[in-house]
This record gives sequence, C-alpha cells and structure tokens, in this order.
Amino acid sequence: LARKFAREEIMPAAAALDASGEYPWELIRKAHALGLMNTHIGEAYGGMGLGALSSTFITEELAYACTGVNTAIEANSLAAAPVIIAGNEEQKATFLGRLTAEPCVASYCVTEPGAGSDVAALRTTAVRHGADGRWRINGSKMWITNAGHASWFFVLARTADADASTGEAFTAFLVDGATRGVSVGRKEANMGQRASDTRGVTFDDVVVDDACRLGAEGGGFAIAMRAFDLTRPMIGSSSVGLARRAFEELYRYAHERRTFGKPLFAHQSVAFELADMYATLAAAQGMVRQAAWEVDQGRSNTLNASVAKLIASEHANRCAQRAVQLAGGVGFNTEYVFEKLQRDAAILSIYEGASNIQRLIISRLLKSAITE
Repeated sequence: LARKFAREEIMPAAAALDASGEYPWELIRKAHALGLMNTHIGEAYGGMGLGALSSTFITEELAYACTGVNTAIEANSLAAAPVIIAGNEEQKATFLGRLTAEPCVASYCVTEPGAGSDVAALRTTAVRHGADGRWRINGSKMWITNAGHASWFFVLARTADADASTGEAFTAFLVDGATRGVSVGRKEANMGQRASDTRGVTFDDVVVDDACRLGAEGGGFAIAMRAFDLTRPMIGSSSVGLARRAFEELYRYAHERRTFGKPLFAHQSVAFELADMYATLAAAQGMVRQAAWEVDQGRSNTLNASVAKLIASEHANRCAQRAVQLAGGVGFNTEYVFEKLQRDAAILSIYEGASNIQRLIISRLLKSAITE
C-alpha cells in the first residue's frame, strides 16, 4: 500500500511541489485516510499501533518518492514521541487523539536561532504564573518543521536558573497552536525538501495550564532526547529511501546511456561504483531495521539509533552526489530527478542530530559495544 501510494500519488506531484514549495495538504489527507500517518500511535488513541520496524518500511517507500513530502507526513512522529514516552492518559487522548481523528500535523519545538545541537544554550523560558500554577512561556524557536500548519507544539523551555545542570534545567510543555501569543514566521526558502514547511515560532507571554506540562518539572531534556531513540530510525529509513532512489535511477540511466560505444554500466569503474552504492545501502537498511526492532523489543537502542542515522544519512548524501556526477549534464539538469535528490539529501545528515552529534553519542557509548 505504501509503495503504491508513493509511486502513484507522491511521485507524479513531487517535481511541482519542489518547484512551488506548496505544502502537500492533499497528499497528507490521502495518507491519513489510508492509515499511512501516525502509524506509531497506539490503537487506544486512534492510531494504527504498528511497531517501529513496520513503520520503517512505510517511511522508506514514501521517502523514495519524495523526502520533502515524507518529512511533512513523518514530522508528526517526532512531535508525538515525547507524548508517547511521558504523557499521561489525558494528554495522550487529547494530543495523540487529535492527530488521528483528522488530518493534522504537530511540531517538535526545541531548536532556537542560537541553539541547535547545543541544547544547553536554549533561552526560551517558562515561569510560574499566578496562584493556580499556570506557566508563562517566552522565547523564539527556529527551523521548526510543520510550524506553519501545526495544531500543537511540543516545546522545551528553561525553568531553572542558569547554573542548573542541563538534565534538570528544562521542562517540556504541550502548547495548542491557537494559544494567544503563539506566532509563526515566514516559510523558509530551503535548499531542498521544499514541500515540507520550516519556520520560526515565537512564544510571547504564552500562558498554559500546568496540565500542559509534560512529565516532571526539570525533566524535559531527558524526554526530548529519548524521543530521538524512537525517531532516528525513521530518519534512517528516509535516508535509505532516498539512497535507494538515487541508486535505482542511476542504475537505469547507466544501462540506457552509451559512451565510447557501450553502455555506461559496461565501464568497470561505473559498475563498481554502483556495486559499492548497493552494498552500503543494504548495510544501512539492515542497521535501520535493527535499531527499529530494538524499539519494538523494549531494548535500549540509543547507540544503534545513532549508528543507523549516521550511516544512512551520510550514504544518502554520497549516493545522491555520485548519481549527479555520473549522470553528467543530465544529473545537473532540473528536468531529471538527480539534482533534486542531492538537494533533498543534504538535510538528512543535519536534522534530528547532525552527523557529528551522532559520532559524539556513539563515541560515548562505545564501551557498551565492547564484549568482555
């Protein structure tokens, strides 16, 4: 079903959406109706209740067609993950239920203009407001996916003094998009994945009830980071989808294009490059599925989630770049998909933890990988 939807609905629309930057609401509505959105949300809250491993197959197929459209669809997973991890029953019913009841999107609101990988530098604050325990949130977020269309936001804000440790300084909140004081900026003109929506979000004296606090006060950082264990395998599968598209498009072109009297594929250097592409693609796909399987088994997957994200996103970038190079003028031309794949691939090794952040995580967890 996912492959059929990707090939028959997303692929024909991808080039036009890339050119216009239009948000793919029509495709989102269709994906929602087919059960291809919010697959990770439990049946009790209206979701499909699929495991992480099953979800990687869906994500890979959608990303094969267009990672921009896939990001617009899949960003719900990142927003919902903290609620799945730390939400109480009322929060799950309200915020997860909203995503499954009708086609709508939510945003994970952490990155700021001056704080991306360095979460400790976040300046958005939340302070107690009044005797009834409500909170007043002030600050600006940046590079927030789906922000222009979000029904609600997961927000990380500082609630402790500057000298508090990162693990105790931040609290998580769930903020309705229609709350007074919430405003979104213009849609950013990004290099690639133009069908997705990226904007800044400002919280100007936004007052929320304590019931909107997610988890314990001071526990927001741990919740925000644990969400990545669930979602990094999905970014990995998106990367695998794009890498597979680049590989298959180049393979077909290499058999059609003739140079020096024979197909491009008949040149050993090209054939070997495609062989290497496929070998690493298969390894990345296996690593992604391993990390997702660990989620389903209730195992800690932090190490393998980072490995999967690192290998898959880096390989997607390499596959797309080499496809452009080997396709020559065709690779550089907008009438063909190669250049779009290269532009779309760039963000895969940046969002949800840049590649060097993944290397940092892996290096700190290497001891757990050593057998005694």
